[in-house]
Amino acid sequence: MIAPAAAAAGPRPDARTWRRRLTVFLAILGPGIITANVDNDAGGIATYSIAGAHFGYSLLWTLLPITLALIVVQEMSARLGAITGKGLGELIRENYGLRATFYLLVALLVTDIGNTVAEFAGWAAALEIFGIPRWVSVPIGAFVVWWIVVKGNYKTVEKIFLIACTVYLTYIVSALFARPLWKDVLKQTFHPRIESSAAWILMIIGIVGTTIAPWMQFYLQASIVEKRIGAEEYRLSRWDVIVGCVLTDVIAFFIIVACGATLFPHGIRIAGAEQAALALKPLAGKWAGTLFAFGLANASLFAASILPLATAYSICEGLGFEAGVDKSWSEAPQFNALYTSMIVIGAGIILIPGVPLFPVLFLSQVLNGLLLPFVLVFMCLLVNRADLMGEHVNGRVWNWVAWGTSAAMIALTLGLVVTSVWPGLFPAA
Repeated sequence: MIAPAAAAAGPRPDARTWRRRLTVFLAILGPGIITANVDNDAGGIATYSIAGAHFGYSLLWTLLPITLALIVVQEMSARLGAITGKGLGELIRENYGLRATFYLLVALLVTDIGNTVAEFAGWAAALEIFGIPRWVSVPIGAFVVWWIVVKGNYKTVEKIFLIACTVYLTYIVSALFARPLWKDVLKQTFHPRIESSAAWILMIIGIVGTTIAPWMQFYLQASIVEKRIGAEEYRLSRWDVIVGCVLTDVIAFFIIVACGATLFPHGIRIAGAEQAALALKPLAGKWAGTLFAFGLANASLFAASILPLATAYSICEGLGFEAGVDKSWSEAPQFNALYTSMIVIGAGIILIPGVPLFPVLFLSQVLNGLLLPFVLVFMCLLVNRADLMGEHVNGRVWNWVAWGTSAAMIALTLGLVVTSVWPGLFPAA
């Protein structure tokens, strides 16, 4: 029997250990969750909305293997940063030369400018639903994201980004307002249905293509490095990555469910997330559509902050310039100037009257597809370098999963490029 005095002495060692681990985990929380959630940007939300509106629940099962693929790639990226203490751009330059790095970064810059334009387009479209014209919303949004990053420090910026991640919960509420038949939802989630139509295949490619983007690997690794997460903290940081990947696809799940429960049964076809928000109002109630639009606004502005930041990190690392949110303008002039320039260009293009956005978005989509295979191959090669990673190289099983995931992503993204450039090869069914 334990004496009363001993029982009151304090928490057991096990309890203290778990409390200490929880404290450390909360301290390193951020990079994985933020990077994964930004993946649900304006383009991602539009893709999932179209999937639900056009195909109902039949594509929900794809989120299971997609989540695994996202975890594999993001884990390797975070591990590279934690073990080497260097960003992906710097590692590629040091190990594969400046020439390869230069062409990779040029493609990334052009791609991310197009992606940034898309985010400001999503922000403008979402605010127009609330009656705010783009000539008001876009300059305000651009100034806000610029001020937060350029004038803030890493801890403050990360806290703001984590708060933005919680706003994605509005999509779960929107799905609940839609009152789906959960029996059908679960059945189609765990019982895949394969179709052979060109439209269905292209939708699969679109869903996978919007899940893993080149900028994500650069941003996550740079965040791990700037937060000074090393080998000792990595085991807990790994859970930050896994939780982020799972959460982002849970949100994608509910976006598809919201549109699949309302728009699909009525045969409503949409071309973007803002159209989904408007269409939800008469079918699922005013609040469902309003929350959907609010989520789009948050996601677009959130991504408009991260994408230029990821680009600034990758280019400055690749070219050997100082980079970091904690660094002042005088300490990292190229980093801050590049971030500012991308915000100005992205927002400025949206404000040009009658500007044809489709060519810009089309080019960024094609370049994303072309760039991703190279980034994945570089990552797999680097993470297997014993001179860089020591005992933290991929094991045999994880290597099979990593290369298999990379091969699948390469095939699907190249398929997306081919069908985008030569749509006539796959006539609609």
